[in-house]
Parts: sequence; structure tokens; C-alpha cells
Amino acid sequence: MRRPGMIKTVVTRMIYPFATRVLTWPGLLYGFPAAKNAGIHILRHAIAVLRRKITAPRIR
Repeated sequence: MRRPGMIKTVVTRMIYPFATRVLTWPGLLYGFPAAKNAGIHILRHAIAVLRRKITAPRIR
């Protein structure tokens, strides 16, 4: 069964990250130092989150 508004939520969750990245490109391309620093900070945070999600293989 689908909950009301489920498709809207899924679409929003898919579009939001894409839109935020596209909107930051002009600042990065035109060389604003603060935008570059923010971009690097965001990427480092994303890498840290991904590293936390990786678990060691289980030995059976």
C-alpha cells in the first residue's frame, strides 16, 4: 500500500541534492574562495558519513 504523498516525498528527496549541487557550480567555477571552501567542507563531510556506513566484513 502506498501512503498519500509518498511519490512527492521520494521525488523531492531525489531532486534536492541534485539542485543544490547545480546551484553551487557557478560559485565554484567563478572562483569565489568562500564557495570553494564550503564545497570542500561539504565533500569532506560526505566522505566522513560514507566511511561511517562502511562496516567490516563478518567472519563466519
